[in-house]
Amino acid sequence: MNSTLNFTTDSTSHSIGLMSSLALCVCSINFLFGLPIHFYVIWLIVTETGIATDFFNLNVSVCEIGNCLNSLIFLLCFWFSSLTTLMCFLMGLGITGRPLFQCLMCVERYLAVVHPVTFLKFKPLRYKVICSTAVWNITLGSCIFSMFFSPNTIEQTWFFSTQFLLFLSIQLFCLVAVLRALKQSGHGDRGRERKENHIKRRAFNVILINTVNMVIIYVPYTITGLFIIVTKQNIRALWCICVVCFLLAGFVQPVLYLYHAEKILCLCYSKVM
Repeated sequence: MNSTLNFTTDSTSHSIGLMSSLALCVCSINFLFGLPIHFYVIWLIVTETGIATDFFNLNVSVCEIGNCLNSLIFLLCFWFSSLTTLMCFLMGLGITGRPLFQCLMCVERYLAVVHPVTFLKFKPLRYKVICSTAVWNITLGSCIFSMFFSPNTIEQTWFFSTQFLLFLSIQLFCLVAVLRALKQSGHGDRGRERKENHIKRRAFNVILINTVNMVIIYVPYTITGLFIIVTKQNIRALWCICVVCFLLAGFVQPVLYLYHAEKILCLCYSKVM
């Protein structure tokens, strides 16, 4: 049986055209605005906040730069079909690289809140470099593996959906555990307790936003993939919606980082003055 899935019938071709146009616009926005934003985040991490503190965030931004370039390649594929292989190769950065580094960030937060002694033991940069090296090797393997899949095939759907389910499960486990720990009341004197509760509320809001962001990114892809596997029908409009959610949600993390980084920098400058 031919593994390539057929598109929907001509009766839905008009709506597919609208959704495809929306996906093209989002890809253009992702390339034009996402590229400078992520380069700015990397510059802030290297020059201001410190690589050791935000090493995983730096790697996520590198993956996002690859996703921005892939958006450009996706647009060029309409005129140069030979670029499809390169597009499939770079998809591994968003499908495997970004969620794996986000998993490392979630595990780091989980250890810092639930197991602080273990967190201090593995806090040095060398452990983060070792973990990141392993992730980049896995990501490279995923990129090479993706080259052998044609877009919108059953094999590609199995490959991507399985990863999404695994990564999302790890992230949700870590985030739920952290949120439960953060909601517990602190101990000690009243002033210290108020300070701890304020920090916990801020962490709760940030983690809640990240959880919603991950759901927006991964759940549409997972549901669409499982739907295609079960029904053997490829509804192109669903894929376009997934692409829109995947690309737009990628702006949440750098915007949050820039928001907190700018507040920290402004606080440091005010103390100097």
